[in-house]
Amino acid sequence: MKKKIIEVATSLFLDLGFKSVTMDDLAKEMAISKKTIYSFFENKTQLVKCCTEQLSDAIYAEIVEIQHKLLHPIEELYEIRQVVRKHLKNEKSSPQYQLQKYFPKLYESQRQGKFEMMHGILTQNLKRGIQVGCYRPELDLEFTARVHFFNYMSFADKKVYPDRLFDYNKITLAFLDYHVRGIASDQGLAYLNQYQSK
Repeated sequence: MKKKIIEVATSLFLDLGFKSVTMDDLAKEMAISKKTIYSFFENKTQLVKCCTEQLSDAIYAEIVEIQHKLLHPIEELYEIRQVVRKHLKNEKSSPQYQLQKYFPKLYESQRQGKFEMMHGILTQNLKRGIQVGCYRPELDLEFTARVHFFNYMSFADKKVYPDRLFDYNKITLAFLDYHVRGIASDQGLAYLNQYQSK
């Protein structure tokens, strides 16, 4: 039952936002009592924590699967973006921004975890890209991995990128193009242009 509650709650949170969904909403959706939910979770914050941790684990597992395919490094970055998009589903509800606004302590602790998770993946991508000649060899790996991660995270901040001016899907795609063009060698740029024309 606990696993099912997390599954349904995660779906509701991503569709409607962490703030909007109440424990009553969840109980109604599952046709169970709130008492049942509270027998597994002390409060909503604990439920949100479990949901976001499980979501991060699922995203990480799929990204690792992509890594194992040994795709071209540039294609790998685009595939990673697709995995994140698929799991977050509804960018309009901006789960990351709502998490930051309504559960700031949880957001901060999980942001560090996400960084540690993605740091290794992005660094590996950079190393492999340099090895195969599609990224510039003089890149500072530590700096470049951090620029990639923290810029991408910032797009969920609705104060900086309000919905009335920016479409989340478009700006994450535009950023990836911008980022890859900044780190690519001539060989990498040729591959990127060919990849984007498909």
